[in-house]
Amino acid sequence: MGLYCFLRAASLLPVTELRTPRLRLHPIDTAEGERIVGRRAGAGDDWAEDFPFDGDVLGVRGFLAAAAAYGDRRPFGHYRITRTADGKAIGGIGFKGRSENGRIEVGYGLAPSARGNGYAAEALAALLDLATAHGLSRVVAETTGDNVASRRTLERAGFRHTGSNDDLHQYEVLLGAPS
Repeated sequence: MGLYCFLRAASLLPVTELRTPRLRLHPIDTAEGERIVGRRAGAGDDWAEDFPFDGDVLGVRGFLAAAAAYGDRRPFGHYRITRTADGKAIGGIGFKGRSENGRIEVGYGLAPSARGNGYAAEALAALLDLATAHGLSRVVAETTGDNVASRRTLERAGFRHTGSNDDLHQYEVLLGAPS
């Protein structure tokens, strides 16, 4: 970690965009969220052919519900993952719910055409850096037992398996102090 750039706005919102070597993570607002849920690209949207997929829609619905209940939670909202090589939106990643006692949950997903290239791990590392920079101490995630790729992504990012409940497997990573 530590390879990532946090671009700060002059506004009250602390983070506008995260960048990694191959990706841009852009925090979505409710208008963009509604376009993603409706699967209707706007004039400025450049989406991969298979974006958004069902997982994106589900994740963004959760973001919209949280935004309606709690308002703008940036930087702990939902991010559109854009591949810098071609400028296409290929997935989403974000924090689920609100942080409690230094703990927050993360979820992510990629369009099928973008899978298998390490993009999810790269985006996840950027979110872990962001969580660390904002003083969080633990990030948790869960995935289904049959989602081997997601389980490997979590393990590569430093998460450890902490248990399972039916078909859901829980993971967590403990974060260090910001440098």
